[in-house]
Amino acid sequence: MVGGRSQAYEEKLTEAREIAVKELKEKAESLGADAIIGVAFDFETLGTGMLMCVATGTAVRAVRK
Repeated sequence: MVGGRSQAYEEKLTEAREIAVKELKEKAESLGADAIIGVAFDFETLGTGMLMCVATGTAVRAVRK
């Protein structure tokens, strides 16, 4: 098979991304941040059947004038 899309695989990617974003938000809030900028995602497969998603970004506090 060339190309194509796997709905099950895409659902797992979405789930992994949502979990990574949730954890990123929790960490930023614990640091007193109210925003995250420059978010990037990295997906890796580990062994057979394991998927890892890492979300990185910079936690910031907005300055209101």
